[in-house]
Amino acid sequence: QVPLVESGGGSVQAGGSLTLSCRAATRSAYYYGWFRQAPGKEREGVAAILTNSTTRYADSFKGRITISRDNAETIVYLQMNNLKPEDTAMYYCAAKTGVWSEPLSAPTYKFWGQGTQVTVSS
Repeated sequence: QVPLVESGGGSVQAGGSLTLSCRAATRSAYYYGWFRQAPGKEREGVAAILTNSTTRYADSFKGRITISRDNAETIVYLQMNNLKPEDTAMYYCAAKTGVWSEPLSAPTYKFWGQGTQVTVSS
């Protein structure tokens, strides 16, 4: 089990920014993904990170988000800019081990946090 705790969600106006944080309770060699799920929709991958030089972004988010990690503190960040109302969702942090494969595929992740809500108003 890898306890993951997300924070940083909140309510912002369109065009605003938020930085989400995910703190892992272990320093094991995992890689991490951020996912989101809006009501009535499937969970979708947003970004994933192995190292700060090995990342993956979903095409629909490129240019607006940055994922990074602080290995010393085992924290993964998701910086989101120019937020839109359609970005409103519960955002989840997830972790898994193994090879860097399908990093934006939610079913391949074993460990999940409880989520943090992001609400963007127009």
